[in-house]
Amino acid sequence: MSQYVTFVLNDALYGIEVNKVQEVLKGVPTTNVPMSPEEITGLVNLRGQVVTLVDLRKQLNLPSRAEGEEAMMVVVEADGEMISLLVDKIGDVREVKEADFENPPDTLPVEMRELILGAYKLQDNLLLALDVEKAVAVG
Repeated sequence: MSQYVTFVLNDALYGIEVNKVQEVLKGVPTTNVPMSPEEITGLVNLRGQVVTLVDLRKQLNLPSRAEGEEAMMVVVEADGEMISLLVDKIGDVREVKEADFENPPDTLPVEMRELILGAYKLQDNLLLALDVEKAVAVG
């Protein structure tokens, strides 16, 4: 059994392994970074540590968030660095069985499939397991 912190992006359910998630935040002020790649939304100060903020919608080639729609942050550790991922909504922690794991669905666009480890069939939904290291690689 594995546990995933879940979140929603564009009405689809995604997950990151619990052991890679440091915390979940809402409403943290960000600082823009001039001339940065469009996936980099800015920087956030988390208790004195400057953390890069990556917009997963842009990284997964999804449509932009509606104007005024508040996003949330999932702070993860990837390659020894803290990175904050911008998501639409936070879900809960889901426990999944390895037997329910499948390759990424063929219906996903190729560029998105590269960032998805695979999918878990849940009773009420499909959980797309995000490859954190690839998702935070910008550029």
